Amino acid sequence: MLKVSGINVFYGDLQVLWDVTFEVKEKEILVMVGANGAGKTTTLKTISSLLKPASGTVEFDGIRLDQLPPNKIIEKGIVHVREGRRLFPEMSVEENLIMGSLYGEAKAKRSDTMDYVYSLFPRLLERRKQTAGTLSGGEQQMLAVGRGLMSRPKLMMFDEPSLGLAPVLVQDIFDLIKKINKEGMTILLVEQNVTQTLAMCDRAYVLENGRNVLEGTGKELMDNDHVRQVYLGI
Repeated sequence: MLKVSGINVFYGDLQVLWDVTFEVKEKEILVMVGANGAGKTTTLKTISSLLKPASGTVEFDGIRLDQLPPNKIIEKGIVHVREGRRLFPEMSVEENLIMGSLYGEAKAKRSDTMDYVYSLFPRLLERRKQTAGTLSGGEQQMLAVGRGLMSRPKLMMFDEPSLGLAPVLVQDIFDLIKKINKEGMTILLVEQNVTQTLAMCDRAYVLENGRNVLEGTGKELMDNDHVRQVYLGI
């Protein structure tokens, strides 16, 4: 479904990704793990066209994406639920959801999708007129996911969805990701909670210092000596 081929990405003169290559298959959960600064967020930003690669390509369903603007990436069926939620704090819950459905089919089917989002997150329905900035951290993460779903994507990219959440809410977020995946959504997940993500994914890549260093199934990486020592502390 998604094919990233040899992307090299810079911030000014500083190179942060070197020849990063990977694929995401339809309806799978693919996890990208690595330490802070490894290049995980940069990879997602490049896919969503917030950054442009100096070289290499990004393809989705056979269509080149790497030279398109971000709004066209959404129209093609990719949504990026960014680290830190990035909500509109002075707008209501419902207005934030509407902001996720401004194009094409998403706009035409906004009402049906909003009903679906409220069925996943009854708390958002209760708070639909409340401003997003007054929600709890867990509620804000629900809203960020809900806004992403409003675009009716084929692929959802999550960047550190558990960041800053209480442990009980972390499990809720991972359960939600598994639920929407079982309903047919393809998932690309960047997350520092290595144990849980490797346990739930179909495949995973390890990114270190801007380079892919390992790939395999979740179980294969859980059993890998390097992963166990560096990321699992075993």
